[in-house]
Amino acid sequence: MCYGMSADNLPPPSAVVSTFKSNGITSMRLYAPDHATLNALAGTGINVAFGAPNDMLPGLAANHAVAAAWVRSNILAHHPKVVFRYVVVGNEAAGGLTCHLAPAMQNMKAALASVRLGHIVVTTSVSQAILGVWCTPSAGQFNAEADAYMRDVIPALARTGAPLMANIYPYLAWQWNTSAMDIRYALFTAPGVVVQDGAYGYQNLFDTTVDALYGHGQARGVRERMAFGRRTYNQNLINHIGRGTPRHPGPIETYIFAMINEDQKQAGVEQHWGLFYPNMQHVYPIKF
Repeated sequence: MCYGMSADNLPPPSAVVSTFKSNGITSMRLYAPDHATLNALAGTGINVAFGAPNDMLPGLAANHAVAAAWVRSNILAHHPKVVFRYVVVGNEAAGGLTCHLAPAMQNMKAALASVRLGHIVVTTSVSQAILGVWCTPSAGQFNAEADAYMRDVIPALARTGAPLMANIYPYLAWQWNTSAMDIRYALFTAPGVVVQDGAYGYQNLFDTTVDALYGHGQARGVRERMAFGRRTYNQNLINHIGRGTPRHPGPIETYIFAMINEDQKQAGVEQHWGLFYPNMQHVYPIKF
C-alpha cells in the first residue's frame, strides 16, 4: 500500500501503521524519508519500499559519498528494526533528471553493499506514460524520451536482478479517451475480451498496460504499483493480481495507491484516491 503524505490533516504515523497491521497489509511504499513513520514501523515486520526523492538524483548520481550519507541517515538509523525491501531511486523522473537515474541507482546499490545491506533491492519507479505504444501489448514501445534513458536504466536493473516499478493508472488512461474506451475495461468488469492480441485476449486495461511494458522487450521483471482509488477497481485489482496477465500468469507484486485521502494533492480526483479517511475510517468497504 502506498502511504502518501501530501495532506495537512494526516493522523499520527502510529495510527497509520496500526491500520496497516489490523487490515493485514504487509508492505508499505514511502515516497521519501519520514523518521516518525519509520520509528512507528520498527518491529512490525512490515516490508518497506523506501523512496529517495527526485531532488536527490543529481547528488546521488554525482557522488558516492552522498549515497553513503543517505544510507547512514535513513537506512542504517532504522535497520534492522525496520524491514527495508526496496530503495526506490526517483519516482516518475522526467526531463533533465532522467540522465541521473542509472548512476544514482548504481551509487545507491554500492552504498548499501558497503554496509552489508546488499540484499536491499534498488530500483526506480516510472510512469505508464513512458509507453508511446500500449494499446496492443505485443507492439508496446517506450516513447522517444524514455527510450533514451531506459537504455541505461534497464541494464542497471538487470545487473542486480531488480524489478522495474511502474505506476499504472487505468483511470487516467480511460479519462483521456472516454469516447473510445468503455469504463468497464478500466474496472475489470468488461463482460468479454476487449483487445485480441494474437493468441492472447485482454479483458482489462491493467493487463494490457503491464504486458505492453513486457512487450517492449527491454523491461524484464516488471512489478507495478497501482493508482486508481475507487472501490470497484481496487477490489477487483486485489482479486485479480494473484492470477497475473494473459502473457505472464502468476502473482504480480502490487502497491495500491493510496492509503489515505490527501487534501494537498492537485484539486479533483487525486485528492480522493485513499482507501481511508485521515481519521483511519474506511472510505468504502474493501477486502484485502
